This record gives sequence, C-alpha cells and structure tokens, in this order.
Amino acid sequence: VYERARLVVPTRGSVLIVGENGTGKELIAKSIHDLSSRRDGPYVRVNCGALHENLLESELFGHVKGAFTGAIDNKIGRFEAAHGGTIFLDEISSMSAKLQVKLLRVLQQRELERVGDSRTIKIDARVVAASNQLLEDEIDAGRFRDDLYYRLNVVPIYLPPLRERGEDIIALANHFLNHYSKENHCPTPDLPRELIEQMLSHSWPGNVRELENYIERALVLCHGRALNLKQIGPPGRSAKRWRSVPTGTDEVDTLIQKIVASVMQNAPEEGDLHKALIERVERELIAQVLAECGHVHVKAAKMLGINRNTLHKKTDENSRSSA
Repeated sequence: VYERARLVVPTRGSVLIVGENGTGKELIAKSIHDLSSRRDGPYVRVNCGALHENLLESELFGHVKGAFTGAIDNKIGRFEAAHGGTIFLDEISSMSAKLQVKLLRVLQQRELERVGDSRTIKIDARVVAASNQLLEDEIDAGRFRDDLYYRLNVVPIYLPPLRERGEDIIALANHFLNHYSKENHCPTPDLPRELIEQMLSHSWPGNVRELENYIERALVLCHGRALNLKQIGPPGRSAKRWRSVPTGTDEVDTLIQKIVASVMQNAPEEGDLHKALIERVERELIAQVLAECGHVHVKAAKMLGINRNTLHKKTDENSRSSA
C-alpha cells in the first residue's frame, strides 16, 4: 500500500482505493494529497452515499441562481472548490447512473457545468475515489459504468482488512494507547498478555475503527490503572454480552445454588439463614453491577434502582464484612 501510494504521489493519475469500512481509505487519500505537489491546494471530501442524488449533483458541480426551488444564489461545487488540489469521493459505488455520466465528463474533459447553467468551467483537481464494494461486481450487476471505472481505476490501491494484517494489530493498539492516554491525561498502560491474545484471535469486522474504539474504551474504563480484561471485556462484545452478571435462567439458578450452599456451609445461627442469604446475594449483585459500570457509582446506582448514597453505604458495609 505504501509503495503504491508513493508511486502515484508525483503524478496526476486518478486513484481508486478499495477496502472494507474502517480500513483507513481516507487516511491514504489524505496522505497522497499531503505528499503531492498539490499539498498547498485544497483537500475536499465528499461522501457520495450521504446525499440524495439531486443534492449530490449540486454539491459536486454547483448551481446557478434559480436552477431549482431553493437555489437563491449561485453556488460553486466541490470540484471547483478543489481546483488546484484533491477531491476525495467516498462511497463512489453509491453514485446514480446520471451522476456517473457527469463525473465521467469531468474526468475526461476536466471541465463541468453548474446545474442550470450552460457555461463550461475548467477545473484542475486530482480525483481520489474510494469504495467498500468491488466495482467489478457493481459493473456486472449493472449498477456502475465500466467506462467510468476505467477512468477512476488508473492507480488501484487495495486496503486489506485488519484480520489479514495480524502483525499490525499490536502496533496500532499501542499507537491508540499513546494517543488516548495523552488525550485523557493519564499514564500509558502496557498491553497485558491476555489482552494481546484476545486481540490477535478476534476477526475485527469493524477493522481499524473498531480497534481504535476498543482501545479508547479500555482506557476510559481503566483510567489510570492497569488494563484488565475482566474490566473491559474481550473485543467485539458489547457490555450486555460480556458482562459477568448471569442473564440466562440456568446460569442464575446455578449461581443461587452456589450461594445457598456457601451460606449454609458457614452455618449461621438459627433464624439468621434468610438474612445471611439475602445479604450475600445483594453483595454479589452490587459487585457485578459495579464491575459492569466501571465502578462508576452514579451509573451503577441507576442500574440497581437505588440512591447513590445507599449504594455507597452498602459498598462500605460489604468492604468491612469482606475485611
């Protein structure tokens, strides 16, 4: 990827970056711009999948006053705004057939017409497009023009998913640890071996973006302390799924049976069995909910449905009884 990007930097050739969501397509596009002779020019990003066709046409090519309802003034488009620089067209595969034709002309003639205008405007902007779909498949399905594909695909760059780049996982994790430690004003913790093993075995369907979010969550939950897998949970699982509070009927029954057996084994005085059992169950519940909430008492009290002061009192009592 680096070699291909370096080769395209000094040229005017269009670039097509293909990769799953979260692999870093825009980072590569921005790097190509920053390293090129166009670095002092504008870098303009357009998400083609985020706008309706009519809005996208106006955004890309601009419009003149009165071109349509709401066009109260002339407006330059993103291509004009990117003159002398780079325009990054993200999610290019979502572009309609009508806009594909207009884009093809811009790539071929390096000129455009604003919506509602007949005047031709010359533009000089390098086009870097990105897609999370293989455009060859979109062509076969009749959703993408093959001539536009050939214009965009002058220099293709494929970004492999994180699951195919296992050697990058720990390097990226350490990078995000350093970044978010500085951002949160806390010491940079080490990655414990058990956490490294979990990260290397995870498939990372959200790719680098998922890894970044996971590391940020780990730092938030273990702020100023060593990273703890039990505290933050394995990657790829929501708090609801990885929390240690049992949710299934069988798990709850098993836990209750263990608590009852433990309480009875300690043989409380006659008449105290019910009280001892309730206190033990409450202690277990509070400990589990606090762990899930990252020991944030306000959040734990809300989940338990009790007052925060009551929770503080009960945790103090549990600490004394454990001691």
